[in-house]
Amino acid sequence: MSGGTRNRPPLTPKEAWLSDGRQVLHFRPSRWDHWSQQLEVTVGELLQDQPVPLLKRRLELSREEAIKLWAEKRKAV
Repeated sequence: MSGGTRNRPPLTPKEAWLSDGRQVLHFRPSRWDHWSQQLEVTVGELLQDQPVPLLKRRLELSREEAIKLWAEKRKAV
């Protein structure tokens, strides 16, 4: 594997979580075929007295939009 391919997003995504300690994002493929590549993104908030994040909203994004959101949130963390 060359160094350039390491930074590329995977062709078939897997479930992933991203958190900044306050907000939680859960990325999950919802539709994935040759013509339609969609991910469901669930946004939640961590509460100190709760073991599970509080669901705030759920979005369905294209693969490109999800990659852009992931990159923005990774820079912020």
